[in-house]
Amino acid sequence: MKTLALAASALVASLCLIGPAAAQTSTDADLIKRGEYLTRAADCEACHTVEGGKAYIGGRPFTLPFGVIYSPNITPDIKTGIGGWSDDEFVRALHQGIGKDGEHLYPAFPYASYTGLSRDDALAIKAYLFSLPPVEQETKKNTLAFPFNQRWGMAFWNLVNLVDKRFSPDPKQSDDWNRGNYLANALGHCGECHTPRTLSFGLDTSRSFAGAEIEGWRAYNLTSDKDRGLGSWTDAQLESYLSTGHAEGRGAAAGPMEEVVRLSLSQLTQPDIHALAVYLRSIPPQSAEHDPIVNTDPPALREAAYVPGGPNTLGRTVFEGSCASCHGWDGTGMQTPHADLKGSGAVNDLQAMNLIQVVLNGASANTASGQMRMPAFGKSLSDAEIAAVANYAVDRFGGQKASVTSDDVRKARLGAAALDLKPYINAAIVLAIVLFLVVVALVPVWFGRKRVQIHS
Repeated sequence: MKTLALAASALVASLCLIGPAAAQTSTDADLIKRGEYLTRAADCEACHTVEGGKAYIGGRPFTLPFGVIYSPNITPDIKTGIGGWSDDEFVRALHQGIGKDGEHLYPAFPYASYTGLSRDDALAIKAYLFSLPPVEQETKKNTLAFPFNQRWGMAFWNLVNLVDKRFSPDPKQSDDWNRGNYLANALGHCGECHTPRTLSFGLDTSRSFAGAEIEGWRAYNLTSDKDRGLGSWTDAQLESYLSTGHAEGRGAAAGPMEEVVRLSLSQLTQPDIHALAVYLRSIPPQSAEHDPIVNTDPPALREAAYVPGGPNTLGRTVFEGSCASCHGWDGTGMQTPHADLKGSGAVNDLQAMNLIQVVLNGASANTASGQMRMPAFGKSLSDAEIAAVANYAVDRFGGQKASVTSDDVRKARLGAAALDLKPYINAAIVLAIVLFLVVVALVPVWFGRKRVQIHS
């Protein structure tokens, strides 16, 4: 009996211990699950993963005219990742762009947007990242030229461009609008690509979401402008594009936007997709001359889809041999709607920036039938042939006359190496002037302290 009593007491004691532990585990699991969703919404995997590599171990290069920045390992590895980061250090990085050891982070990490995240959401993201298997992977060292390799200079960048403030809902707006605002500006940091930059390379908030160029791609105008933005899109088109990367009559996402859809937006709930659409549709219209004006009914497609013996231009010849079998002569897509060309910004852009990139590098899309991929033609087609087929596509499917040249294609091949260095040189000059003024301001202070020490 005594043995049974002891066994019963031990069982009761163990149950008392198991109860709270189980509750804690359940709480942790919920936090991690929420953190995973927020991490997807924040699109962390895209920047911290090399194509074909393990997620979140870093190493993705961001090539700039003045060097290369590599994304860091954000798995919970103690030695090479963020396993040794405290809650406060992690939150400080997201809100202020300051690393574990007090070093300034480069704004390629979009902390100027993440600063709007609530502390709870930031810590939920940390909980998810810390639940991942740690991977020991040293981050490659950046190769930035002077003065851009001086991290402390980012302190001055922050003074001009960082508003260290958490998101606050607008009581005059709907819950959907506020949620969409948080998703677009804090979590999703959409403006980092779709907003033009100032001379100091901060976001030009006076032209929020008016479209920009980034890494050789055009990030389109997301304002409610009817000609150059989203003003003429239906709710169904916008929500479909955000969640699947394709909208009937509007074409398909490619390049960086396809990646955003695949790794981030497609993982969001339908209510969040709707909220994001509600917010985007409310952005005041803005336009710039370079933004494409989309023609959904180009004159060339009102005629017969294909007339044998028509003008045998180089662009038509290339399209017939390399493109028509998938995209069709009427641009509706032969194998998948993702191959639609009608209504796409790419074939309405007189500079054909995204179109050139897709022809050079190919494209991929997640469809109902599985992963679809357009092959890259960069090696099989010359600069002249790609320029010709780009002009042909804009003419036929956009109803506009583009003037893409072989030199435009050559520059696209070269990427960052062909970019105009003038804006970066100007930024370096501005930084040098700021540093000079700081030194001038500190010299009297330094000499003043010296005098005090001498007299004391």
